[in-house]
Amino acid sequence: MRHTRIEDLTPVLERCFFDRVIKPGRYIGGEVNQVRKDLSSCDVRIALCFPDVYELGMSYNGMAILYWILNQMDGVAAERVFAPWIDAEQVLRSSRIPLFTLESKAPVAGFDIVGFSLTTELCYTNVLNMLDLAGLAIHSKDRSEHDPIVIAGGGMAQCAEPMAGFIDAFILGDGEQAVVELVHLFRQCRSAGMGKRGLLAELARRFQWAYVPSLCDPQYQGNRLVAIRPSTPCISVYRQAAVVEDLDTAPVPTRPIVPFVQAIHERINLEIMRGCPGRCRFCQASFCKRPIRLRSPQTILRLAKECYRSTGLEDICLLSLSSADYPGLADLIRCLNQYFQPLHVGISVPSLRVDRGLVGVPELVASVRKSGLTMAVEAASERLRAVINKPIRQEDLFAAAQAAYDAGWHRLKLYFMVGLPGETESEVKQIVHLAAGLSSLRSGRPGHVACTVSWFVPKPHTPFAWLGQVPRSYLEQARSWILAEKARLRPHSLTFRFHNIDRSILEAALGRADRTVGSVIETAWRSGARFDLWDECFSPQVWRDAFASKRMDLEALASKAFTTDQFLPWEHLGGPQKGYLLQHLKEAMELAGQQQAWS
Repeated sequence: MRHTRIEDLTPVLERCFFDRVIKPGRYIGGEVNQVRKDLSSCDVRIALCFPDVYELGMSYNGMAILYWILNQMDGVAAERVFAPWIDAEQVLRSSRIPLFTLESKAPVAGFDIVGFSLTTELCYTNVLNMLDLAGLAIHSKDRSEHDPIVIAGGGMAQCAEPMAGFIDAFILGDGEQAVVELVHLFRQCRSAGMGKRGLLAELARRFQWAYVPSLCDPQYQGNRLVAIRPSTPCISVYRQAAVVEDLDTAPVPTRPIVPFVQAIHERINLEIMRGCPGRCRFCQASFCKRPIRLRSPQTILRLAKECYRSTGLEDICLLSLSSADYPGLADLIRCLNQYFQPLHVGISVPSLRVDRGLVGVPELVASVRKSGLTMAVEAASERLRAVINKPIRQEDLFAAAQAAYDAGWHRLKLYFMVGLPGETESEVKQIVHLAAGLSSLRSGRPGHVACTVSWFVPKPHTPFAWLGQVPRSYLEQARSWILAEKARLRPHSLTFRFHNIDRSILEAALGRADRTVGSVIETAWRSGARFDLWDECFSPQVWRDAFASKRMDLEALASKAFTTDQFLPWEHLGGPQKGYLLQHLKEAMELAGQQQAWS
């Protein structure tokens, strides 16, 4: 592993790039609280890559934490890279400018480690595009000993097989301590004169949270994956996720970067709890992020003050998988409000699980700006919520909405999911009736209720992972049922937004796939697939053609069900025990009954 000299691309960027792109603020760096070190004096240089646009990546808390931790280390420089938008990619390619970092305007290919945050299956083609723009081979086997080590973390690392051919190593679970240990190992291996392949083998031997796909061979019987076996002695295929045991002492960026371009979320993000006491059977994070760890109210207040002083941002967001389950949430918010309300700084919680304890919360959150209270209801009936293991009572839901209106809120945001096991037509239509009932609780003018309807996508490491996604025809029919019921009731205070069905089908197909789908991802990328989360870029036909070119059916793969004795493409990558998940699945199917609305 050679320590290369890094070029400064600033002159060429000023001459050929910045004045030719739509939003140069995405690429110039130099924001408040940015950390820029002298790369020539750092022995470990890491490019932190987010495979989507700047506005989205700057809202991602995980990248901000790693940036902070790595730049606190002596001799380590971590710099940011975001996926260039379509216009910027064209300029980079036409001018033959390699992908560069924001801080030093340095080519990504000159860094020692290139790390990607994989937050969704729909960013995979952007990963390939960024590697290619950096001048790196997209396949790990084609990169040389002198190329950077390409790693990936984030939620998708625990279902990594579709990207196994492109990534040298995956970090599973919490990254705070893992990245520090990775840097120490890198230094040790370099000092010992060890090459990249030796480092990757040592990484897999030493740390259970590291998955190196090149050291593991998938075994097939026909087209069916039956096992994954080690290709190197003394290395286990089965991995375990890294866990930060004490969240209260875990590093938090107290000088977060303030974006130049308006980000998706411009706020101070404070994680108050990691893990979730609930076990919603569709939610991968609730089963993988274990155990529950709390950050103390005293620490949260201290961090909030430090972050506010260093940024001046006017919204503090309390993050967790289920903030309503934080012990003493109302007392925590009162404490924060006592300090921040005179400063006109609001306290917000992105989404709240509904229970009795939520009733007192609406009057406390976002006390300065009451826009909309968000509640993840998921299903309109108590029966269906029992199937998915989200036991929300109707009376608690209505009490929470009433408390929100009484506290001065005029808008509710509700999240629903359609295509769940055991769902009936009447339960789909009930979504409209439930939303209308909540709207009518507000005295005077009805409250505005904005409903977002997503389509159930079976996720790895969940009890529903064995189930296939329901057919497209059902999803289209369910959307028609909701719109027809809304037209019949004519509730002017309700709005509905539906997730893109094609995108949800692609997510289901990629999420539970094995390594063979890597060739499909590459084909889609070479055919122009980019930014699949964005409506203006997403092309379902490109993906259908890519699957067809490899003799695969996109929708058949999305609706594929697994048998309970089948080897799953992700079961070696951390997550709960198989038997535990199957017991959850059994209970859910008993509650759902045999007859399903799509059968």
